Amino acid sequence: MRFIGNIEAKCDSKGRVFVPACFRRIMQTEGINKLMMRKDTYQECLVLYPEKSWNDQLDTLRSRLDRWNAHEQMIFRQFVSDVEEVPIDSNGRILIPKRYLQMVNIVQEVRFIGMDDTIEIWAKEKLEKPFMDAETFSKEIERIMTEKKEDNNNG
Repeated sequence: MRFIGNIEAKCDSKGRVFVPACFRRIMQTEGINKLMMRKDTYQECLVLYPEKSWNDQLDTLRSRLDRWNAHEQMIFRQFVSDVEEVPIDSNGRILIPKRYLQMVNIVQEVRFIGMDDTIEIWAKEKLEKPFMDAETFSKEIERIMTEKKEDNNNG
């Protein structure tokens, strides 16, 4: 399951938005009819997780945290308390709860960004510029891919 693309959409006055058809097709193939939503940890966007991806993330986080450490338990609690289950209705829409719309300043126009096993929802205005300038991106991708290649050749 791989979500890719950058698709514009509009929320209605109730916060309903159509999940892009290309993403819905993937979800239908995989038998996904609900998503888990939370605000991204680092960016001002929402993240939609298919249930399996969410469970994988949760399992990874849980495995790295000690249940008997009060601080680590607070981290886990914060992570899971900010999640909402969002079903996909028969028309292919999800309802973004008002508190989530407010968290990321979505008024009406949004962009869905496919991020491999998750989907991000951004306020369209936030994506008027690229995430990083072209020169920085090309240098960073070269560095990352060269490091990986060298690691694979040495292994």
